[in-house]
Amino acid sequence: MKELPVDKGTRVTLHFALKFDSGEVIDGNFDKDAATLEIGDESLPENFEAYLMGMKAGDKASYEVPPENGFGQRNPNNLQTFKRHEFSADMVLEAGVMISFADARQHELPGVISRVEGDEVEVDFNHPLSGRTLIFDVEIVDVEPAGQTH
Repeated sequence: MKELPVDKGTRVTLHFALKFDSGEVIDGNFDKDAATLEIGDESLPENFEAYLMGMKAGDKASYEVPPENGFGQRNPNNLQTFKRHEFSADMVLEAGVMISFADARQHELPGVISRVEGDEVEVDFNHPLSGRTLIFDVEIVDVEPAGQTH
C-alpha cells in the first residue's frame, strides 16, 4: 500500500518546512514528529496541498512558491489609517506591533502597525507572508486512504 499517491481522500503523514528564499525557516517540523493531515481538511492551504498531489511515501521535494500560489500579493487597499484617539490610551503604538481587530462579522482580523506619524496610525492587514516567494520543503512519510483507523 506504500504506492498510494497523495490525492483527495488520502491521509498524509509528512515533514515540512516553509522558508524564505534566504533560507530562514518560518515554520516546519523536520526536527519534531511528522504531522498527519487529511487532504482537503484545510490544515494546509489548498495551494500548498496542490504541490503534494501525486507524491508517494518516501518522496522528498523542494518547491519554490510564488506569492500567487502562497499568501497572495500585497494589496495596497489592505493598508488602513486610523487616528491615535481610536486606540486605548495605554496601547503601545509603534511599527511592528500586531493588533487584533474584529471585522464586521466579528471574526478576528490581525493587523500590523506599519507607520505611526503624528496623530495617524497606519495598520497593514495584508498577510505577513504576502508578496513573498517561499520555499516549501516536504518529505512524505506515509499516505493512507482517509478514514482508515490504525
